[in-house]
Amino acid sequence: MPDPRFEVWRARADAALAAALPDPDASPQRLHAAMRHAVLLGGKRMRPLLVYASGAVFETDDAVLDAPATAIELIHAYSLVHDDLPAMDDDALRRGQPTVHVAFDEATAILAGDALQSLAFQVLAGTRVPDGARVALLRTLALASGAGGMCGGQALDLAATGNGATVSIDELERLHMMKTGVLIRAAVRMGGLSGAADSAAMKSLDRYASALGLAFQIRDDILDIEGDSSTLGKTAGKDVAQAKATFPALIGMDASRARLHELSEAMNDALAPVGERADALRALGRLAVERDR
Repeated sequence: MPDPRFEVWRARADAALAAALPDPDASPQRLHAAMRHAVLLGGKRMRPLLVYASGAVFETDDAVLDAPATAIELIHAYSLVHDDLPAMDDDALRRGQPTVHVAFDEATAILAGDALQSLAFQVLAGTRVPDGARVALLRTLALASGAGGMCGGQALDLAATGNGATVSIDELERLHMMKTGVLIRAAVRMGGLSGAADSAAMKSLDRYASALGLAFQIRDDILDIEGDSSTLGKTAGKDVAQAKATFPALIGMDASRARLHELSEAMNDALAPVGERADALRALGRLAVERDR
């Protein structure tokens, strides 16, 4: 059974995102409509859920967590808009809807992604925490989304596209950790940084988040082969068609599932010292490795 808090937190995240986005009737309307299309048409909200679940470990008020949860989802949304562009993955479907450059145009999609990125930091700057914690939050998100994190991982992914078989397993893990894992780790850290996190608990959460980030991407790799576009909400089979570096391509499906199991155990081991306070994080770990989309 999913944690009953998940639906409450998803609703909070959706409301906060809708409130943070520009008025669709204000100029420039087309840009604002594209931003809302990118953010509000569904999604698992995994990263906001991780912020709330991590904050719950330290009994942080959900209202304090709204801003970091919103900010990290805006960064994720911007990354998807740019990832789908013809210059990158050239995808026409996202969350079961036309991608932003298909629904609008390429120039608007680029601007929408840029605007979502800057809006994320605007929202995060207004977090209701002491100044020192606010700076730590801003630094965490900036590092995770830049050249040393998500953008760098995307660059490595593009470089490997077409010749994925030449990438070593260590290089693939680094690629996945940068492209996907670092932002997931940031979500968990931001939940802790927003409250009264102690260093021992934060180390446990870091270990959990590192395993979760890699597990999430391995599950994505498996679903690209086993899933279908209607369930996934995006085009299935593109990794194989583009000869991308993936775990199934390098080590096979059975070994990929075995690695996923190892990471699931690593998540549980990391959270053991935190006890029942981390139950929501445990549930999100299970959701990440068992999901079908």
